[in-house]
Amino acid sequence: MRITGKLIGVSLLSMTAACSSLSSLNPFKEKDKNPPAALVDIKSPIPAKVVWKHSVGKAGLYVFSPALVDNALFVADNDGNIERLDAATGRSQWKIKAGTELTAGVGANGKLVAVGGTKGTVMAFDAATGKVQWKVQASSEVLSAPAVTDELVIVRSMDNKITAYDTKTGDRKWFLQRTTPPLTLRNAPGMVVAQPNVYVAQPAGKLLSLALANGVPRFEVSVAEPRGATELERVSDIGGTPVVIGSDICAVTYQGKVGCFDLTTGVAKWSKPASSDVGVGVDQRFVFVADDKGHVSAFGREGGQSAWKNDSLGNRVLSTPVSYGRVVAVGDFQGQVHLLSREDGAMLGRVATDGSPIRSTPVVAGSNMIFQTQSGTIAAIAVE
Repeated sequence: MRITGKLIGVSLLSMTAACSSLSSLNPFKEKDKNPPAALVDIKSPIPAKVVWKHSVGKAGLYVFSPALVDNALFVADNDGNIERLDAATGRSQWKIKAGTELTAGVGANGKLVAVGGTKGTVMAFDAATGKVQWKVQASSEVLSAPAVTDELVIVRSMDNKITAYDTKTGDRKWFLQRTTPPLTLRNAPGMVVAQPNVYVAQPAGKLLSLALANGVPRFEVSVAEPRGATELERVSDIGGTPVVIGSDICAVTYQGKVGCFDLTTGVAKWSKPASSDVGVGVDQRFVFVADDKGHVSAFGREGGQSAWKNDSLGNRVLSTPVSYGRVVAVGDFQGQVHLLSREDGAMLGRVATDGSPIRSTPVVAGSNMIFQTQSGTIAAIAVE
């Protein structure tokens, strides 16, 4: 199995116990035997370019993904910088300092921006002005971007406690505590809201649906069951953020499966073997997976049938795929954005950013795909 540069948390009594790199714990590490695939020239690449770039600070050991609300793009970094950008031009509309280092972000709606700070601090800011609205203390470190609705800011902390705070006051409205397995990826399992529920990625391959009104569980389903003789082999956490489309919610696990489930009942529509720690890209026809070997695959959204697989990016540590128009795009550990054909997976083009890894989830804003690198470059890429 491929080992990423992400960290892993070891939990016996609490997820706040010591952590070390996943690669240092893995007895099967074969990094030197599996070098990243060399990039080859693309004959007649499609026209693609960086439309604009903007620099925010470095992400450090954490992952910060842009949050898009209408034409406003909210970005953050490990040093505590938070900015609102015009998504069409990259022009900064305001920039603030949170007053502490950040570990998670960004969550936003049209009125509020929420981030996670060191030692579990959760902070909310006015989306129009950047003015601080409130600060609260979560039960442990926060790595996942908060989910923000009109009424609630929902936070998942590393001890697997899901807490909802009032958007206006920061008062706690409800919480739910879930247990964690002895070994779990130290990543940022995401949350997605689809009224009237919030869907939370969980360790051990679980997908949890909670009622927004009171936090009562609606369903909990297994995207994949942990398997293996050792705790390391049994790590099967959901990677990235589940994606809601139509009546489906789709997700992928590390060392497990990819699948789509009924949004209301949790009943599985289909599942296929897969392993990814960065999540899925979804459009009307396909579910896209960049797996832990650097292969990109497309599955039919309705039945999970294999549509295509591209294995030319082996061991290049890929980001979550994003679908737009005729292409599917993924970033890699050198800041390259690879453009694949949505229909058959053929390599169509490549765009460079700043040379640092792309680990965040890209977003589509108008005619641009927006990527954030670990060194802090926000790059809007357009394909003609």
